[in-house]
Amino acid sequence: QVQLVESGGGLVQAGGSLRLSCAASGRTFSIYGMGWFRQAPGKEREFVAAISWTGRITDYADSVKGRFTISRDNAKNTVYLRMNSLNTEDTAVYYCAQSRQEYGLGGLKQAADFGSWGQGTQVTVSS
Repeated sequence: QVQLVESGGGLVQAGGSLRLSCAASGRTFSIYGMGWFRQAPGKEREFVAAISWTGRITDYADSVKGRFTISRDNAKNTVYLRMNSLNTEDTAVYYCAQSRQEYGLGGLKQAADFGSWGQGTQVTVSS
């Protein structure tokens, strides 16, 4: 069983930046795809970004494309989400997730593709 622990959330002004981290433990990190999702108050959880197990394939929601960057460091068992040009619509709880299947070709965007989730970290963007 994998444990995922997010960190790096907080309060930031619009236009600012944050970097979220997700540390994984409990099973081999490097062979699983990883993703970030978010859930704003009163809204459903939505896909933000994903990265393949190799790190070569990344996917982004249209709303964050060009502003957010997902990356991973397999030596540290950690996945990151760099968020630039934040706006108030980015306010949400951000969740890290690990894919259900090993390896894979990337392109994972559905919550059902991910079997393990972190507890979430709050990101609040003030205007």
